[in-house]
Amino acid sequence: MKFSHNFQTVSARQSSARRLAAALAWSSAAAALAAAVATPAHAQVAGASLRGTVKAEGGVSEVTAVNVNTGLTRTSTVGAKGGYSFASLPVGTYRLELTTPQGKRQTDEFNLNVAQSAVLDFDFSQPDIAEGGDDAIIVTGSRIRSMEGGEVGTTISQRLIDQLPQNNRNFLAFADLAPGVQFITNASGQSRLQGGAQGSNSVNIFIDGVGQKDYVLKNGITGQDSTQGNPFPQLAIGEYRVIGSNYKAEYDQVSSVAITAVTKSGTNEFHGEGFIDFTNQSLRDRTPSENFPTYIPKIKTRDIQFGGALGGPIIKDMLHFFVTYEGKRRTEPRTITPGLNLPVSFFPTEYQSNFGTASETFNENLYFGKLNFTPTSSDLFELSGKYRDETGVQINNGIGAYDTRTLAKVAEWRGLARWEHTADTWVNDFKVAYEDVTWGPRPAVFGNVTLFNATVPGALPGTTQRGDILRIGAGRNFQDKGQKGWQVSNDFTYTGLEGHTFKVGVKAKWVKLNTNEQGGVNPLFIYNALYPAGGAFNDTIPYRMEFSAPVTDGDPNIRSKNFQFGIYAQDDWEVTDRLTVNVGLRWDYERTPAFLNYEHDPAIAAFVSGQAAYTAPNGTVTPAYTNLLNADYDINDYISTGSERKAFKGAWQPRIGFTYELDDEGRFAIFGGYGRSYDRTQFDFIQQELRQGLFANRVFNFNNPGDATNVCDPSATCIAWNPVYLTPEGRADLIAGLPPGAGRELRFIKNDLKTPYSDQFSLGVRGRFNLLEAEVGYSYVTSKDGFVYLLGNRRPDGSFFPPTGSPDSPFGSPPAPFGSIILGDNGLKTKAHTAYLKLTKRYTQASPWSLDATYTYTDAKENRQFGEVFSLDFPNMDDYGYITATGVRKHRLVMAGTVDIPWGLTLSGKFQIASPKYLGAIVNTVGTGGTPPSRDAISTKTEGNGDRWGYRQMDLSITKYVPIGFINDEARLRFRLDIINLFNDRNFGGFDALTGLRNQNDLALDGPPRTIKLSAGFQF
Repeated sequence: MKFSHNFQTVSARQSSARRLAAALAWSSAAAALAAAVATPAHAQVAGASLRGTVKAEGGVSEVTAVNVNTGLTRTSTVGAKGGYSFASLPVGTYRLELTTPQGKRQTDEFNLNVAQSAVLDFDFSQPDIAEGGDDAIIVTGSRIRSMEGGEVGTTISQRLIDQLPQNNRNFLAFADLAPGVQFITNASGQSRLQGGAQGSNSVNIFIDGVGQKDYVLKNGITGQDSTQGNPFPQLAIGEYRVIGSNYKAEYDQVSSVAITAVTKSGTNEFHGEGFIDFTNQSLRDRTPSENFPTYIPKIKTRDIQFGGALGGPIIKDMLHFFVTYEGKRRTEPRTITPGLNLPVSFFPTEYQSNFGTASETFNENLYFGKLNFTPTSSDLFELSGKYRDETGVQINNGIGAYDTRTLAKVAEWRGLARWEHTADTWVNDFKVAYEDVTWGPRPAVFGNVTLFNATVPGALPGTTQRGDILRIGAGRNFQDKGQKGWQVSNDFTYTGLEGHTFKVGVKAKWVKLNTNEQGGVNPLFIYNALYPAGGAFNDTIPYRMEFSAPVTDGDPNIRSKNFQFGIYAQDDWEVTDRLTVNVGLRWDYERTPAFLNYEHDPAIAAFVSGQAAYTAPNGTVTPAYTNLLNADYDINDYISTGSERKAFKGAWQPRIGFTYELDDEGRFAIFGGYGRSYDRTQFDFIQQELRQGLFANRVFNFNNPGDATNVCDPSATCIAWNPVYLTPEGRADLIAGLPPGAGRELRFIKNDLKTPYSDQFSLGVRGRFNLLEAEVGYSYVTSKDGFVYLLGNRRPDGSFFPPTGSPDSPFGSPPAPFGSIILGDNGLKTKAHTAYLKLTKRYTQASPWSLDATYTYTDAKENRQFGEVFSLDFPNMDDYGYITATGVRKHRLVMAGTVDIPWGLTLSGKFQIASPKYLGAIVNTVGTGGTPPSRDAISTKTEGNGDRWGYRQMDLSITKYVPIGFINDEARLRFRLDIINLFNDRNFGGFDALTGLRNQNDLALDGPPRTIKLSAGFQF
């Protein structure tokens, strides 16, 4: 199928012996084509740039670029030194047309890729070239070069997207071919991107130049929090580039991985396609839980994915359209297992039926449409829109029984209007974008939630481990979160000064953020299963109760208008014939009034700071909470009166890169760079402070005699257990007799909260050997100021840990009648040293195979276990120290290849292998005699799977195309067989955090068992 992005090499069309002779002469004139090391024009986020020099006796006045599929033309005047430049060209297939004193010339067809900075030079001074007559075709072959500067990344072509095997039609599934980038699909089928040791919330994806950043939730881009869905229809993606570090100044709101993708467009010919993919339980291997502990029939599995696309002309060479739809219907097995490696027999008979397998369902509909209008040779207008709709039933592998399942809901609208105007020495790109995103999971069952936990001996002598072991009853959370608003941006590129490409840009965004989080819409009762010690399994006396309720007439909906503004300047400078320097500077501003103007209740502020007693509206007086007077922090740094907080501004971000070519042909080059990049603090973190006075989570502890799990002093929030609290009426009576908001946590976010950022360094060598490209490099990325929640409670003397006994956090010393003090602050840090080797062999029709292989070694550290925001084990982040990062595997090899084989078949495969992961844990040592208690954060290498690999998967596909001989010459049927996890590797994910040994009771897999997927489709 060809739209405007036909990325396969097109052989030159030659109609005469004279053209052939000229072409051969050109091809043999290596010296004439020795590429001057010209600085490439800076690539647009959503397009490409092309630059070069033309040498000819008598001179060449202009060069014209022609998109062979859409008819779009752009003309560049050749400068006094022979330089020409196209600062922004839509991704696609082009030829260049030149008029020289020796006659007309045109190149054969070549491709420009997304975010590519390409160089193509010509020298007509050679006698054999000069003899070519009018319309002689210049064979460019592999002469076109790409200049990545200091970027560390890779480009995923349309061929790879179309041909490589995959299970989920998520176009991002191949991003892990870039060094330091992981595409992770968990045991529940939910996928995310990750760069280095940073979290997924630091990622941003730019589609047609517009960021898809999620300002509320955690996985970087909108709609990707806790979903099996795809962010965009794969049929609509032309190709994309993955940049792991050292992107240029135009990239914003990202501190790890930046993805820039371009969508397909219609062409001057009608083309379309349709497909259906299918698999079910009969086409997959048995899961471990279907074999153990008893052999059971396979749990129902079904995966149907289907869709189609159509594109073509409305007015030839002027107006084109493209539309696509993709649907997904999935049923997947899930495994419920006990926590803490406990056997099922640990539980009474009535609870054992909660363990085993269950089914999860998921439905998704994705729509995309686009219009391209080129009324003149200087103007391009684009109008596009996307709609995404998801529903289903979610249940994760782990301790949650089936009745705790969640109903999924995602709805996303996005629109983009773009006008690009091109003049002789400048390009202006103006965009207006709109977004409306809703993410709203909610419980499938309403009622009480029961959570059992236990404390059992640890794997190390003298230690214990405590954790949750089973959750039953109902789902816990009701959420309705999202963002809606407009973006206006303008990028201006100037190429009038030879040797320089200047680019400046500005972006303003007005977006409304909203959250409605009722985390305790179903009340939670937590039981110590081993209370009292030596007794029967305890399911009658909980030690804690948590539920949500309004504070007076509070509204659970939190909304805030958010304003963002960013500017940047970038210069790509040809310092010498071999040295290119990319220098950029970015500045961002952000204002969130709901956070900046928030005012803590003055009476509560004075109470927790120990300045005054708290008098509740009902007249109850509680003495001042004096525990913080001798604490290791000042609570006043976190108390806001509405004037202390400042908007995020002044974030200067230098971005510097270089490329130095070592030889005249430009085959070998040294590259490197440094850059600072700021991200965003999720609104989901901030809103937890904002909603505490509206709809709050209440926490009550029960002072059970002899239960060391939860020791607390009798107070309004530390009470005796009464079974009446299991009823709504009992809980209502409890809080009615207490001060409003009693039992609720108090959230305080630091007034001078900083924005997370990363510093990125890279250095490496690239080599090009015709169709083979090799790269060896090193990068270092350190991230700082990640958001974290700390426990603000202190014991009466101001200490965090007790002098003797167990080193427990001071949950038993809250500022009653309220719950615990939770402090929002900066403090999460990571650092990752990465060495990598990347090999790429490009596909051509003459050499019909491709290979992309990347080996990465990463030595990463973090000061909090990956993905953990709540850090309640130590008084501050300095006490955690660095541990080996738990979200990164030290060794990773990813290989992908395609090859055309006889009988019209295409064979492709992807292989991944990685070393075992690390897990983080907190180790407590009980103080005895004169020995004080201690608590340490550690990381442990897991034992891995199979023959010591941590993760391994080989996927294979074979595709057969059958011409059908009508509609057009390209009409054909497509039949495809995918085998996912060909060798049926068991990638178990459950390991003990202290010993690293595999949890034999945790049978969930990180990835699918061997699965066969059948596909059929057509193209024309």
